[in-house]
Amino acid sequence: MDLLAVLTDDLHASGERAARLAYAILDGTLVSIDCMTDQKPYYSGKRHRHGVNVQVLAAPAGRLGRASAALPGTVHDLVSARVHGLADMLTAHSVTTFADNMYQGRAAW
Repeated sequence: MDLLAVLTDDLHASGERAARLAYAILDGTLVSIDCMTDQKPYYSGKRHRHGVNVQVLAAPAGRLGRASAALPGTVHDLVSARVHGLADMLTAHSVTTFADNMYQGRAAW
């Protein structure tokens, strides 16, 4: 999953591109992984499986704008968006953003 993060625009370029859109779509996904030695950080209680959390920023037509590096599956979507700087970047560029309920608490959106 980190390969996707490397292949997409950097955070600054993603923000500039998103600012030109009518709106952007932000969502997190749990990518399943095999069990590891230290399983606990990667186990998602919500999905009942092991995985990594990846944040995806997309254009209205679905074009990938940014994929974050992977974090353990226990990390909440909003926390992950903050850790990767997506939340601040979208706010700084005044991007209208559609996201699901996992991002509640970010008043600027």
